[in-house]
Amino acid sequence: MRIALAQVVSSTDPEDNLKLIDQYVRQAADAGARLVVFPEAAMCRFGVPLGPVAEPLDGPWATRVRAIAADAGITVVAGMFTPAGDGRVRNTLLVTGGGVEASYDKIHLFDAFGFAESDTVAPGAEPATVDLDGATVGLATCYDVRFPGLFQELAGRGAAVIVLPASWGAGPGKRDQWDVLVRARALDTGAFIAACDQADPRSVGGEAGKAPTGIGASLVADPFGAVVAQLDAEPGLLVADLELDRAGAARGRTGVLANRRF
Repeated sequence: MRIALAQVVSSTDPEDNLKLIDQYVRQAADAGARLVVFPEAAMCRFGVPLGPVAEPLDGPWATRVRAIAADAGITVVAGMFTPAGDGRVRNTLLVTGGGVEASYDKIHLFDAFGFAESDTVAPGAEPATVDLDGATVGLATCYDVRFPGLFQELAGRGAAVIVLPASWGAGPGKRDQWDVLVRARALDTGAFIAACDQADPRSVGGEAGKAPTGIGASLVADPFGAVVAQLDAEPGLLVADLELDRAGAARGRTGVLANRRF
Protein backbone atom coordinates (compact mmCIF):
# COMPACT_ATOMS: atom_id res chain seq x y z
CA MET A 1 0.00 0.00 0.00
CA ARG A 2 1.37 3.40 -0.95
CA ILE A 3 0.43 6.12 1.52
CA ALA A 4 1.22 9.81 1.91
CA LEU A 5 1.49 12.05 4.97
CA ALA A 6 0.65 15.71 4.29
CA GLN A 7 2.53 17.72 6.92
CA VAL A 8 0.96 21.18 6.71
CA VAL A 9 0.63 24.32 8.85
CA SER A 10 -3.09 24.86 9.36
CA SER A 11 -4.34 28.41 9.81
CA THR A 12 -7.39 29.63 11.69
CA ASP A 13 -9.37 29.87 8.42
CA PRO A 14 -11.10 26.60 7.43
CA GLU A 15 -11.54 27.87 3.87
CA ASP A 16 -7.81 28.47 3.44
CA ASN A 17 -7.13 25.05 4.93
CA LEU A 18 -9.35 23.45 2.29
CA LYS A 19 -7.04 24.93 -0.33
CA LEU A 20 -4.08 23.23 1.40
CA ILE A 21 -5.96 19.95 1.48
CA ASP A 22 -6.80 20.21 -2.22
CA GLN A 23 -3.16 20.97 -3.07
CA TYR A 24 -1.69 18.08 -1.09
CA VAL A 25 -4.36 15.57 -2.10
CA ARG A 26 -3.51 16.24 -5.73
CA GLN A 27 0.20 15.80 -5.02
CA ALA A 28 -0.46 12.53 -3.19
CA ALA A 29 -2.65 11.23 -6.02
CA ASP A 30 -0.02 12.17 -8.59
CA ALA A 31 2.50 10.20 -6.52
CA GLY A 32 0.28 7.13 -6.70
CA ALA A 33 -0.82 7.07 -3.05
CA ARG A 34 -4.03 5.24 -2.13
CA LEU A 35 -4.29 7.03 1.22
CA VAL A 36 -3.29 10.55 2.26
CA VAL A 37 -3.25 11.54 5.92
CA PHE A 38 -3.52 15.12 7.14
CA PRO A 39 -2.83 16.28 10.71
CA GLU A 40 -5.17 16.71 13.61
CA ALA A 41 -6.85 20.15 13.47
CA ALA A 42 -6.43 20.33 9.69
CA MET A 43 -9.73 22.23 9.64
CA CYS A 44 -8.48 24.93 12.05
CA ARG A 45 -5.41 25.08 14.26
CA PHE A 46 -5.61 25.03 18.03
CA GLY A 47 -5.37 28.24 20.04
CA VAL A 48 -8.64 29.86 18.97
CA PRO A 49 -12.27 29.17 19.98
CA LEU A 50 -13.31 25.95 18.25
CA GLY A 51 -17.08 26.18 18.71
CA PRO A 52 -17.59 28.73 15.92
CA VAL A 53 -15.73 26.58 13.37
CA ALA A 54 -17.17 23.17 14.29
CA GLU A 55 -19.49 21.62 11.72
CA PRO A 56 -21.31 18.28 11.47
CA LEU A 57 -19.93 15.54 9.26
CA ASP A 58 -22.51 16.41 6.62
CA GLY A 59 -21.68 20.13 6.80
CA PRO A 60 -20.02 22.22 4.08
CA TRP A 61 -16.40 21.74 5.19
CA ALA A 62 -16.54 17.93 5.26
CA THR A 63 -18.57 17.95 2.05
CA ARG A 64 -15.78 19.88 0.33
CA VAL A 65 -13.18 17.39 1.56
CA ARG A 66 -15.34 14.56 0.19
CA ALA A 67 -15.46 16.26 -3.19
CA ILE A 68 -11.67 16.73 -3.21
CA ALA A 69 -11.12 13.06 -2.31
CA ALA A 70 -13.62 11.86 -4.91
CA ASP A 71 -12.07 13.99 -7.62
CA ALA A 72 -8.60 12.61 -6.85
CA GLY A 73 -9.82 9.03 -6.42
CA ILE A 74 -8.01 8.37 -3.13
CA THR A 75 -8.87 8.09 0.55
CA VAL A 76 -8.32 11.18 2.72
CA VAL A 77 -7.96 11.33 6.51
CA ALA A 78 -8.27 14.87 7.91
CA GLY A 79 -8.71 16.26 11.40
CA MET A 80 -11.74 18.48 11.97
CA PHE A 81 -14.08 19.58 14.76
CA THR A 82 -17.73 18.55 15.07
CA PRO A 83 -20.37 19.78 17.56
CA ALA A 84 -20.64 17.69 20.73
CA GLY A 85 -24.04 18.90 21.91
CA ASP A 86 -22.91 20.06 25.37
CA GLY A 87 -21.32 23.33 24.31
CA ARG A 88 -18.04 21.63 23.50
CA VAL A 89 -16.81 20.10 20.24
CA ARG A 90 -15.43 16.71 19.30
CA ASN A 91 -11.95 16.27 17.87
CA THR A 92 -12.89 14.21 14.84
CA LEU A 93 -11.06 12.41 12.05
CA LEU A 94 -12.96 12.43 8.78
CA VAL A 95 -12.11 9.47 6.53
CA THR A 96 -13.52 9.76 3.04
CA GLY A 97 -12.94 8.82 -0.59
CA GLY A 98 -11.80 5.69 -2.38
CA GLY A 99 -14.92 3.82 -1.32
CA VAL A 100 -14.44 4.65 2.37
CA GLU A 101 -16.66 6.83 4.57
CA ALA A 102 -16.05 6.85 8.33
CA SER A 103 -15.06 9.00 11.29
CA TYR A 104 -13.33 8.71 14.65
CA ASP A 105 -13.69 10.95 17.70
CA LYS A 106 -10.49 11.31 19.75
CA ILE A 107 -10.82 9.27 22.94
CA HIS A 108 -7.88 10.49 25.04
CA LEU A 109 -7.92 14.26 25.48
CA PHE A 110 -4.77 16.30 26.01
CA ASP A 111 -5.14 17.32 29.65
CA ALA A 112 -1.39 17.49 30.21
CA PHE A 113 1.60 19.84 30.17
CA GLY A 114 -0.62 22.69 31.36
CA PHE A 115 -3.16 22.33 28.54
CA ALA A 116 -6.77 21.21 29.16
CA GLU A 117 -8.31 19.99 25.91
CA SER A 118 -11.34 18.65 27.79
CA ASP A 119 -12.41 22.21 28.65
CA THR A 120 -13.56 22.67 25.07
CA VAL A 121 -13.53 19.16 23.59
CA ALA A 122 -15.73 16.19 24.53
CA PRO A 123 -14.09 12.73 24.37
CA GLY A 124 -15.03 9.98 21.97
CA ALA A 125 -15.80 6.50 23.24
CA GLU A 126 -15.30 3.95 20.47
CA PRO A 127 -12.16 2.75 18.67
CA ALA A 128 -12.51 2.77 14.90
CA THR A 129 -11.07 0.98 11.90
CA VAL A 130 -11.78 1.15 8.17
CA ASP A 131 -11.21 -1.26 5.30
CA LEU A 132 -9.08 0.01 2.43
CA ASP A 133 -8.21 -2.23 -0.51
CA GLY A 134 -8.76 -5.28 1.69
CA ALA A 135 -6.50 -4.01 4.50
CA THR A 136 -7.69 -2.88 7.92
CA VAL A 137 -6.57 0.62 8.91
CA GLY A 138 -6.88 1.80 12.51
CA LEU A 139 -7.54 5.39 13.55
CA ALA A 140 -5.99 7.32 16.45
CA THR A 141 -5.26 10.96 17.21
CA CYS A 142 -2.25 12.67 18.82
CA TYR A 143 -2.43 12.18 22.63
CA ASP A 144 -3.93 8.72 22.01
CA VAL A 145 -0.34 7.65 21.26
CA ARG A 146 0.46 7.63 25.00
CA PHE A 147 -2.07 4.83 25.58
CA PRO A 148 -0.87 1.51 24.15
CA GLY A 149 -4.11 -0.27 25.04
CA LEU A 150 -5.98 1.57 22.30
CA PHE A 151 -3.37 0.63 19.72
CA GLN A 152 -3.41 -3.03 20.73
CA GLU A 153 -7.20 -2.99 20.53
CA LEU A 154 -6.94 -1.69 16.95
CA ALA A 155 -4.34 -4.32 16.11
CA GLY A 156 -6.57 -6.97 17.67
CA ARG A 157 -9.27 -5.88 15.26
CA GLY A 158 -6.89 -6.62 12.41
CA ALA A 159 -5.26 -3.25 11.75
CA ALA A 160 -2.00 -3.66 9.86
CA VAL A 161 -1.69 0.14 9.61
CA ILE A 162 -2.69 2.69 12.23
CA VAL A 163 -2.85 6.33 11.17
CA LEU A 164 -2.08 8.97 13.80
CA PRO A 165 -2.89 12.57 12.85
CA ALA A 166 -1.43 14.95 15.45
CA SER A 167 -0.83 18.53 16.45
CA TRP A 168 2.02 17.85 18.86
CA GLY A 169 2.87 20.40 21.49
CA ALA A 170 6.36 21.90 21.49
CA GLY A 171 8.56 21.95 24.57
CA PRO A 172 11.62 20.40 26.22
CA GLY A 173 11.90 16.73 25.35
CA LYS A 174 8.70 16.65 23.32
CA ARG A 175 10.39 15.73 20.01
CA ASP A 176 12.14 12.80 21.70
CA GLN A 177 8.84 11.68 23.22
CA TRP A 178 7.12 11.86 19.84
CA ASP A 179 9.71 9.65 18.18
CA VAL A 180 9.81 7.13 21.03
CA LEU A 181 6.04 6.88 21.40
CA VAL A 182 5.31 6.38 17.71
CA ARG A 183 7.97 3.70 17.38
CA ALA A 184 6.88 2.02 20.63
CA ARG A 185 3.28 1.78 19.44
CA ALA A 186 4.55 0.05 16.30
CA LEU A 187 6.37 -2.48 18.48
CA ASP A 188 3.36 -2.89 20.79
CA THR A 189 1.12 -3.79 17.88
CA GLY A 190 3.20 -5.23 15.08
CA ALA A 191 1.60 -2.61 12.84
CA PHE A 192 2.80 0.24 10.68
CA ILE A 193 2.19 3.58 12.44
CA ALA A 194 1.67 6.49 10.04
CA ALA A 195 2.00 9.57 12.25
CA CYS A 196 1.24 12.89 10.56
CA ASP A 197 1.93 15.99 12.63
CA GLN A 198 1.27 19.64 11.93
CA ALA A 199 4.43 21.25 10.58
CA ASP A 200 6.21 23.55 13.00
CA PRO A 201 4.67 27.01 12.41
CA ARG A 202 8.06 28.56 13.16
CA SER A 203 9.40 26.92 10.01
CA VAL A 204 7.21 29.25 7.94
CA GLY A 205 7.66 32.40 10.03
CA GLY A 206 4.85 31.77 12.53
CA GLU A 207 4.89 31.29 16.30
CA ALA A 208 4.32 28.15 18.33
CA GLY A 209 2.23 29.85 21.03
CA LYS A 210 0.82 28.13 24.12
CA ALA A 211 -1.52 25.76 22.26
CA PRO A 212 -0.19 22.53 20.69
CA THR A 213 0.42 23.65 17.11
CA GLY A 214 2.85 21.00 15.87
CA ILE A 215 6.58 20.35 15.62
CA GLY A 216 6.71 18.51 12.29
CA ALA A 217 8.72 15.26 12.30
CA SER A 218 5.91 13.20 10.73
CA LEU A 219 7.03 9.62 10.30
CA VAL A 220 6.13 6.10 9.34
CA ALA A 221 7.35 3.36 11.71
CA ASP A 222 7.34 -0.26 10.58
CA PRO A 223 6.00 -3.22 12.64
CA PHE A 224 9.42 -3.75 14.22
CA GLY A 225 9.67 -0.10 15.29
CA ALA A 226 12.13 1.02 12.62
CA VAL A 227 11.65 4.40 10.93
CA VAL A 228 10.67 3.92 7.28
CA ALA A 229 10.78 7.65 6.51
CA GLN A 230 10.51 10.95 8.39
CA LEU A 231 10.10 14.63 7.58
CA ASP A 232 11.81 17.61 9.18
CA ALA A 233 9.99 20.57 10.77
CA GLU A 234 8.75 22.36 7.65
CA PRO A 235 5.70 21.52 5.49
CA GLY A 236 6.08 18.63 3.09
CA LEU A 237 4.64 15.42 1.68
CA LEU A 238 6.02 12.05 2.79
CA VAL A 239 5.24 9.12 0.48
CA ALA A 240 5.92 5.57 1.66
CA ASP A 241 5.28 2.05 0.35
CA LEU A 242 4.11 -0.32 3.09
CA GLU A 243 4.59 -4.08 2.81
CA LEU A 244 1.54 -5.04 4.87
CA ASP A 245 2.58 -8.70 5.12
CA ARG A 246 5.27 -7.53 7.53
CA ALA A 247 2.59 -6.92 10.16
CA GLY A 248 1.76 -10.60 10.40
CA ALA A 249 5.44 -11.54 10.36
CA ALA A 250 6.21 -9.11 13.20
CA ARG A 251 3.33 -10.35 15.34
CA GLY A 252 4.40 -13.94 14.80
CA ARG A 253 7.98 -13.23 15.86
CA THR A 254 7.34 -10.93 18.82
CA GLY A 255 4.10 -12.44 20.11
CA VAL A 256 2.82 -9.00 21.13
CA LEU A 257 -0.80 -9.91 20.48
CA ALA A 258 -0.83 -13.64 21.09
CA ASN A 259 0.98 -13.39 24.42
CA ARG A 260 -0.70 -10.33 25.93
CA ARG A 261 -2.78 -10.85 29.08
CA PHE A 262 -4.35 -7.42 29.60
